[in-house]
Order: sequence, then structure tokens, then C-alpha cells
Amino acid sequence: MPTPPKDLLASKAPLHPRNPHRERYDFAQLTQASPPLAPFVHTNKFGDASIDFANPEAVKALNRALLKQFYGIAHWDIPAGYLCPPIPGRADYLHYVADLLAASNSGAVPRGKGVSVLDIGVGANAIYPLIGRQEYGWRFVGSETDAVALRVARNIVRANDALKGSIDLRHQPDAGHMLAGIPKRGEVFDATICNPPFFASLAEAEAGTRRKTTNLGGRNTGRPAPPVRNFGGQASELWYPGGEEAFVRQLVKESHAQPATAFWFTTLVSQSHTLPGIYKELQWAEAVEVKTIDMAQGQKKSRLVAWTFLTPEQQAAWREKRWVKAV
Repeated sequence: MPTPPKDLLASKAPLHPRNPHRERYDFAQLTQASPPLAPFVHTNKFGDASIDFANPEAVKALNRALLKQFYGIAHWDIPAGYLCPPIPGRADYLHYVADLLAASNSGAVPRGKGVSVLDIGVGANAIYPLIGRQEYGWRFVGSETDAVALRVARNIVRANDALKGSIDLRHQPDAGHMLAGIPKRGEVFDATICNPPFFASLAEAEAGTRRKTTNLGGRNTGRPAPPVRNFGGQASELWYPGGEEAFVRQLVKESHAQPATAFWFTTLVSQSHTLPGIYKELQWAEAVEVKTIDMAQGQKKSRLVAWTFLTPEQQAAWREKRWVKAV
């Protein structure tokens, strides 16, 4: 059984070296790429161009501009109330997954459609497949329990010619499962990715939203801030019974039930205090190898936890079969 790994020290750099969002947003370029962003741009108290990050419509307009300028996604939209995630952090996860694959492939990142990634809970925004396809040429399968989110994500893929044939979106009918029922017979993935729900209940999610809204807006009205989510989020995107730890432990159990489905199973873990329980589950599952990679975006810190059930011999066979020509 693997020894539970210690947290790695976070890099001094705020984002992954290959992440194109390491510098300040260039709003002049972004508004040129996507003019609908312009009405949301203003000069802040420091004299810099910015937007109101507490405004969901401003955040959506910024995401649309970033996707267009950096990833060539010309058509992207999501309904009000659905998760509109910060793109720099999502891109970071994919770059670290690419490093994870490279570490198992003599340092070379496997690229192209021969590399297949499963996004568990793809959401209406489909951010991970959009970025991963454009950055590395990977092929994606995205699973989703929410029928509306699935329809919206499919519309995004259909609206962008560069994505066609590279992203397969599938309905997960059982919200209690993550992997079960999604892979087709004989289908395998080089990696799975997942951004678990953070909170343990709706009340906890709304309390967290109030804190974030107050911090972003600098409000001091003496009244509770309304639960307006600047990044949105449906219930299934924000909370899960038992919270993040319970979700990830269930994911570990399901990966143990089909260990050859992926080379690397991975997930984001936002709360460091959940790690001991997750490591305990991985020991129970008898994962062959476990890795923890720290990530940071500004003051926000998270980590990627990855595990595999493949022996060194099986890893070598996988690499030879799938990655030798995919670099």
C-alpha cells in the first residue's frame, strides 16, 4: 500500500509556467477580441482597467473574451445561474495533468486525439474540454447529471468547428455515481479529471457565497449580502452530501471497481483538511501510486490528487501502446 504523500510546497509562481494567464488581464486586447466585454470594463481605484468580479454578467463576458482570444472559441454561452468558472485556474489543472502524463512518458507530454480524458461533471460551461482540446489536442468525454447543462455544453461544441469530433458528452443518470455507467465497453482514458462540489449542503454554499460577495464588493452595509454567485453554480455543482471529502472518497471507490479504466485518476481537492480521509480511502483501494501536486492562483490554494492502479509493467505497456506516437 502507498504511504500517504505529504503536501508539496506551492510554487512561488502563481500559475503553471505554460499557463497563458500568468500576467494581468490585458483588457484592451480582450475587448478587441470580444467587444461585448467593453461595457463591463472600468478603471478601478488603483488606476487599472478591471471589471466588477461580483457581477455575474461581467464574469461571463470576461470568460467569453478569454476563450476567444486564447483558445479560439468563437461561440460560448451558458444560462444564468450555471457555473461560470475562473479560466486561469481551470487551465492550470489541465497543465498539471499534462505534466503528470509527461512524468509517466519520459518527460514528453502526450498530445493529439490519441490521448483521451474523462471530465467527470463537465457542466454547462465545458471549460476543461474546450481548453484541453485547444492546448493539447486531446479528445474528451464529459459526463453530466444535469440535462440542461448537457444540452448547453453540446450546443457549445456544435457551434465551434474546431471542437467537432473531439468532445463526446454523455448523460450520467445517477447523481450518486461518478464513473459507473459512463465508459463504454473496452474504453479507457489516459486521465480522468474532476472538480468536486465544495460544500456539504445548500446552506453552507449560500453562506460561502455571502462571504465571497462581501469580500469582492467591499460592502459594509450592516446587512447580510444577498447570495448572488458571481461565478454561478447549480446545486449539483456546489454541494454534495458530506462535502468534498465524501465525493472524492466515492470517486476512489468507483475507480477501485474499474481500475483499468484510466492510467491516472485525478481530482481537485480544495480543502487541505480533507486529505487524510482521501488518503485513507486510497490506502483501502490499494492504489499503486498516489501523487499530490499543489496549485495556487493568487491567495487561493488547492491541490491535485492523482492515483493509479497500474503496476510499473502495466504503465510501460500503456505508454508503448498509446503515447509513443502521441507527443
